Amino acid sequence: MTDPATPASATAGNITFGSITLDVADLGPESPLPPVAAGIHTPYRVGIGVPDELKARAGYGYPPNIYPYSIQDGYSRERQPRVLPAVVLENRHLKATVLPGFGGRIWELLDKATGKQLLHSPRTIQFANFALRNAWFAGGLEWNIGTRGHTPTSCIPWHTALLTAPDGQQLLRMWEFERLRGVVVQVDLWLPVDSRVLFSAIRLRNPDPDEVPMYWWSNAAVPETPDTRVIAPARTAFGSDYETDIQRVTPTDHEGADATWPVRNAHAADYFFDIPEGHRHWIAAVDADGDGLAMLSTSRLRGKKLFVWGQGDGGHNWQEWLSPGFGAGYAEIQAGLAQTQFEHLPMPGGAEWSWVEAYGNADLDAAAAHGDWDAAVEHAQSRLAGLADQQALDAALAFAASLADAAPQDMLLAGTGWGALEEELRRASGAPPLDSGGTPFAADTLTAEQAPWLELLRYEVPDAGTPFVFPACGSFVAGQAWERLLEGAAGAEARFHEATLKHARQDLGPAEKLYVQALVLDPAHALAHRGLALLLLATDRIDAGLAELRAACAADPAGGKLLAEAMTLHLAHGEPGAALLLAEQAPREATAAGRNRFLAARAMAGSGRTDEAAAILREGVEIPDLLEGDNAISELWLQLCPGEEVPRTYRFSMH
Repeated sequence: MTDPATPASATAGNITFGSITLDVADLGPESPLPPVAAGIHTPYRVGIGVPDELKARAGYGYPPNIYPYSIQDGYSRERQPRVLPAVVLENRHLKATVLPGFGGRIWELLDKATGKQLLHSPRTIQFANFALRNAWFAGGLEWNIGTRGHTPTSCIPWHTALLTAPDGQQLLRMWEFERLRGVVVQVDLWLPVDSRVLFSAIRLRNPDPDEVPMYWWSNAAVPETPDTRVIAPARTAFGSDYETDIQRVTPTDHEGADATWPVRNAHAADYFFDIPEGHRHWIAAVDADGDGLAMLSTSRLRGKKLFVWGQGDGGHNWQEWLSPGFGAGYAEIQAGLAQTQFEHLPMPGGAEWSWVEAYGNADLDAAAAHGDWDAAVEHAQSRLAGLADQQALDAALAFAASLADAAPQDMLLAGTGWGALEEELRRASGAPPLDSGGTPFAADTLTAEQAPWLELLRYEVPDAGTPFVFPACGSFVAGQAWERLLEGAAGAEARFHEATLKHARQDLGPAEKLYVQALVLDPAHALAHRGLALLLLATDRIDAGLAELRAACAADPAGGKLLAEAMTLHLAHGEPGAALLLAEQAPREATAAGRNRFLAARAMAGSGRTDEAAAILREGVEIPDLLEGDNAISELWLQLCPGEEVPRTYRFSMH
C-alpha cells in the first residue's frame, strides 16, 4: 500500500485514502450485444433431505437474463502494473485495504499480531468468465447482490465517501444502484480504535412499491493450506458438486473424506451449513496455527457456506488462471441472506433490510480446531464470542442504523451514473427518490453512457410534426417508463431499443414486430438483425433465425463478438459449414481472438477438415473469457487427437 500526496480531507481518523499498485488486466470494451435471451440460470434440482421451504424458494425469483447490464468480455490475459484507488482502515490489530473502484471489495485484511493476510490477496487482478456479466477476478471479500452468481457490480466503481459519527468514529461508506433488481445497496465499514474485528453494515432498500426477489452473499476468498479447516456450527449441510442434485450431506464424512479440510475434496463443491435456529451465525477458516478469517453476523444473514475447487487438474488450473503466478491455492467462505445460493427471498415493496458482519482473526487453539468436530465447534464458539459476541454485533447494528441516512461528508470516488439517471427519471415521474439522505446520486456522476437516455427523458416535443429521433446508443435501460418514452421517439434506433426492452422481459410478439420495424427503417442495423435472430431461434424458427444472424454479420463484418455468437449458434444447430463460412468471410481482426479461432477449429472439425482443426489446437488456443466449467477445448482435443493426453493447459474440468 502506498500513500500518495492527497488532500487533508483524504485522511480522517484511522481511514486513509491512497492507492495500491497491482498487475491488472485491461477490462476492455463492453460487449455491444444486449443480453436479452432467456436462460441465465437453470434452477437447481433438489434431492434427498432438502426441506420443502428450501425447495419452494429454489424455484422462485430467477430473472431471464441480466439486462439492462451489458456483458464485460473485452479483457485479455495481458497484465501490467496499475495504480488503483484504495482505502485503508487501520488500528493496532488490523489493517484492511479496500478497492472502491472494483465493487468496493475488501482486498486485504492483515492481522498485525501474526503478520498473516486473512484473505487470499494475490498481486494480480486477472479477469475471467465467472460473473453474471462475465468479468470477475479472484481475491478479497466481495459483495454479491441480485441473483445467483458473482454480482453485476463486481468490476465497476462504487460511490465512496467518508463519514464521521457524532462520537468521532470514522466510517467508509460505499453505495450503488443495483439495476437488475432496482434497489440501493449501501455498505458502511469501520474499525474502532481497539477492535479486533472490522465491522461492515449492509443496507438494502427497495424504493418501489412492488416486491422484488432478493439475493445477497458476502464472499471471502481465504488461503488454502494443507492444514486449513473450515468450521461452522452445524453437523450437516446442503451440498452440491455442480453435477448432481442439492442434497443433505455430512461434511465431516462425505464421499469418504472430511470435507471441512478443503484439500481433502477431490472435486469442486459447495457446502451450505444447516445452522440450527437460534444459534449464532458464524464461519471460520483456520490454518495449522489456528489463525484465519472468522466471519460473524447478525441473524438476518442466515446462510454460511464453504466452496472448494477440489484437487484435480481443473481446480488447480482455474486457480492459476485466476491468480497467475501467485502459487497458492484458496477456498471461499461465504455468508448470505438465504440458507443456500439457489434461493431468492421476497423483498416487499418499500422494504429496508440491514445486518452487520464482522471479520477478524479467529485465533483458535490449533489442536482443538483440528480435532473432533463437535469439540472444534464448541471451542470456536467460545473463542469467537471473545472476538465479537452477540451483544457487540447488535450494538454495531444499532450504531449503523443511527447513521444510515446521515449524509457522507467527503467524497472519495464516484460510482456509475445509473443511479443519477434513475433519480432524474423519478423526479420527472413524481416517484420517491432513491436517496434517503445517506446515498446521494449526484447529477455530476452522469456520463456519456447515460447521455442519450437523459436527452430522451428531457426532450419536449415542440410540435407534432417534429418527433424526437433517438440517437445511436450503446447502453441499455429497463422499465415501463423508458418503454413509454421510446414509443414517442422516432427512428430505427428507437424501435430497436423498444424491441430490446420487450425482448429482455420475454414479451416476444411485440418485440418481433418492433425489430422488423427497425429493419424497415434501417436494413443494415446489425443489432436489430441479431435481436430478431435470437427471438426466432427461441421460437423454433431455426432457419430464419440463422439467416438473420448471417445478415447481422454481413452488416457488421468486423464485429468479433457478433461473429463469435453467430458461429456458436450455427454450431449448436448443426451447421458447421455455415459457421466456417462466416469465419472465412470475416476480416482478420474479427477472427484473431482466441474464442473465434477455437470456434473455427470446431467448425473445421465438423466439416471434415480435421487435420486443420487439430493443427489449431496443437498450435495453442487461449480463450481469455473461458466459461467456468467449460470443457469444450479438452473435448475437441479428445475428438481430434485420440490416444494423446490432453495438454494440462486445456484441462478445466471441475470433476
